[in-house]
Amino acid sequence: MQLLNKIGVIVDSFGVGVMEGLKKAKDVGAEGVQIYAVSGEMDPAELTPTKRKELRSYIEGLGLEISALCGDLAGHGFQDSQANPEKIEKSKRILDLALDLGTSIVTTHIGIVPEDRNSRIYDSMQRACDELGMYANRMNAYFAIETGPETASHLKSFLDTMTTKGVSVNFDPANMVLVTGDDPVQGVITLRDYIVHTHAKDGKRMRYVDPRDVYGCLGYGGMSHEEIAKMETSGASFEEVPLGEGTVDFPAYFAALQEIRYNGYLTIEREVGSSPEDDIRKAVQFIQAYRI
Repeated sequence: MQLLNKIGVIVDSFGVGVMEGLKKAKDVGAEGVQIYAVSGEMDPAELTPTKRKELRSYIEGLGLEISALCGDLAGHGFQDSQANPEKIEKSKRILDLALDLGTSIVTTHIGIVPEDRNSRIYDSMQRACDELGMYANRMNAYFAIETGPETASHLKSFLDTMTTKGVSVNFDPANMVLVTGDDPVQGVITLRDYIVHTHAKDGKRMRYVDPRDVYGCLGYGGMSHEEIAKMETSGASFEEVPLGEGTVDFPAYFAALQEIRYNGYLTIEREVGSSPEDDIRKAVQFIQAYRI
């Protein structure tokens, strides 16, 4: 098996800011980058047209391209109908920024999709995602839902209700292993018509964990980002580990991506650990071994 996919890195995983993170991404051997674009220096409201052109030129000058922006707005995703209008508007502005920077993909978490299609939360999520999907579809772009909070089959059933493919999938194999215990290899086959971006991440699941405890759910609660990070390192229920050291079957996973003819990015994400730069560099080398 010889992979042809380009290798990306989430700039924020380095923990050193965007501009320095871009340099580090180039240094570790990445070909592309994904950047959080919700607040701070990457907030769409803070980036004027001139700043957007300058940033795009800087990234291209490093020999990099943007694989996707991350537009995760947290707060139970799009489960809350009262909060959705503001979140939908912000998501659209993040997609506008993405297009200005040369990518057509914004990844996000939308919240846990309820089992009950007749529930109020399901309706809120469906309406919000359909509006975002239609907006993206008009520009040949995508809002890509990150896998993890629910099984691949359940996510597909939700996506099948959309009126366009403007809402698609950012496939993260580790999230599936860590939280739902779903099989990433079969997940790729199940979601084959929707995958537009992927994360390269690994982990181990020690025991059952309720997805609502990890991702939260309207009216239920859930952990803070800091609590999730603590769980990932403590081994309470699951643990994120460097690429190749967990239970994701990468040879089978990569083979499945080839089977569905996925030709997008494999973007490395490292959310924990004391030396993320070393872990990311090794992850790049891990993937590169499948390209020889």
